[in-house]
Amino acid sequence: MAAAPSHSKPFSAEQVVDIRHWTPSLLSFTTTRPLELSYVPGQYARIALQVNGQRVWRAFSFVSAPHEALLEFVAVLIPDGLFTSRLKELQPGDEIQVEHENYGFLTADRFVDGEDLWMLATGTGIGPFVSMLRDPAVWSQFRRIFLVHGVRHGAELVYRDELEQMQASAAAGRASLSLLRCLSRPASNETGGQTISTRITHAWDDGSLETLAGRPITADASRVMLCGNPEMIEHMRARLHARGMKPCRRMAPGHFLTENYW
Repeated sequence: MAAAPSHSKPFSAEQVVDIRHWTPSLLSFTTTRPLELSYVPGQYARIALQVNGQRVWRAFSFVSAPHEALLEFVAVLIPDGLFTSRLKELQPGDEIQVEHENYGFLTADRFVDGEDLWMLATGTGIGPFVSMLRDPAVWSQFRRIFLVHGVRHGAELVYRDELEQMQASAAAGRASLSLLRCLSRPASNETGGQTISTRITHAWDDGSLETLAGRPITADASRVMLCGNPEMIEHMRARLHARGMKPCRRMAPGHFLTENYW
């Protein structure tokens, strides 16, 4: 997602409620929610912080589900970043501005068919997928959901405990959830089970991703959402095209959707 410029659209001052530091460079934060704001899982908002006396806007996908009373976002802290240097200093009770608009088209309701939903994320690109999984709709839309999270180290697998609880408690009549993890720089004790030591694109190319899932990715049955590193998305888009899969368009159904994260 591109950074949001300063603008005059309606926004309100909200309060930071909680901050969780997953690693020294990775955090999530919750804020109060404007009454005027509504959204669909997979969309994003523009939020602002005061930096050197100026309001600086950035775009963040919702991690929270639409029915939740608070808003939640996840962020990577960029060294010397204008916005994230200030974000790193935030404490509960601090003020943050939230725009009342929603943006983006990475939403599961754009798929008109398909049995399997594949969510492929790198880094904080997992955020919109957590939002979807916190919402009941996607669980009834598909029969099987495969969430693939690519990071460098196991400590960067944000929301891991919550996702594993979702996986274990999937109700009868709802989709099953498989959690597949790709670590590019794992420690010796971080692989095994549903975790493999490779990048998402490499796992696709050597077949280990589908082997781990126990399901093939096909144009007939699979619908794919890509969110995160633009390089991963570019490479995966080419691989999906090679399997006869097409992107969703405004007026035409398709097989996959993408969202760049910088």
